[in-house]
Amino acid sequence: MKYKINLLPQKETTVGEKMMFFLLNYLRYIIVITQLVVIGVFFYRFQIDQRIIDLKESVMQKKEIIEIVFPLLQEAENIDKKGGEINTVIKKQQNFDAMIKYLLSVFPETVTLINLESSEDTLKINGNATDARQFQAFFALLKKENHFSSIELKSIKKTETGYSFIMSLNKFRGS
Repeated sequence: MKYKINLLPQKETTVGEKMMFFLLNYLRYIIVITQLVVIGVFFYRFQIDQRIIDLKESVMQKKEIIEIVFPLLQEAENIDKKGGEINTVIKKQQNFDAMIKYLLSVFPETVTLINLESSEDTLKINGNATDARQFQAFFALLKKENHFSSIELKSIKKTETGYSFIMSLNKFRGS
């Protein structure tokens, strides 16, 4: 058997030597890990920069599309407004047509129409009636059928040929 005997006392290591030992043995691992993290961040930065560039290009494309489509949208909006105005005019015409058709369907033969004024939903009738009973029946029928919200007999006068009247029919409701 062989023994090794060291008669020299073991030297105490100082703080500086311990630090140097630590730096030499473990700091290289820390540096390698730090470099890997820096490289990872560097590549991540490339990805983020590419996304930013892609997003900027996408925004530019969408901006160009908006610039191209905006006049078309304005034109479509104008056409829609005109279509709404046309529909309003058509409804007024249909209402007037229905109002006149109804009035002509119930208008008695013994009543002569002298003047007919119309506004949006009002008719002002000026006429002559030869038979008072038929005129009274006509007036009662208009009231009974209730196609107008108000029927006003503005004036009635006895003339040589019968009766002269002015009647106002307001707000036609339709059939």
